[in-house]
Amino acid sequence: MSTLRGIILAVHLLLALMIIFLVLMQRGKGAEAGAGFGSGASGTVFGARGASTLFSKLTGVFAALFFCTSLTLAYLGSHAPAEPTSVLERAAKAAAAKQTATPAPSAPVVTPAPAPAASAPAMAPDSVTESNPAPVNK
Repeated sequence: MSTLRGIILAVHLLLALMIIFLVLMQRGKGAEAGAGFGSGASGTVFGARGASTLFSKLTGVFAALFFCTSLTLAYLGSHAPAEPTSVLERAAKAAAAKQTATPAPSAPVVTPAPAPAASAPAMAPDSVTESNPAPVNK
């Protein structure tokens, strides 16, 4: 998948450079005014109108191909690869696999609570109260 993306990206960049080159090579509407000064003779290689139509057609074809490669790259970019690409993603995937690989105990272990220890005999509630403390010997 990565090599396919690289190939399409290389074709995409080549098409972009060819479109730039063809647009710069085309003669504008005001180019006929310069023909009187000697620059019009270069257009005779492709004929009187041949160069502009050939460059126009090639520009249109390259623009359509550029559009197709743009859509293809956008499609490939929107679909994430199945394998992790960064170190953090690999570590998270390994931790998740390790967590699911260790089996959880099937039933929790229940230990009985210890019986309460025998405590000192309980004091009667009336014997010592805070409002009537025991006398202190001096």
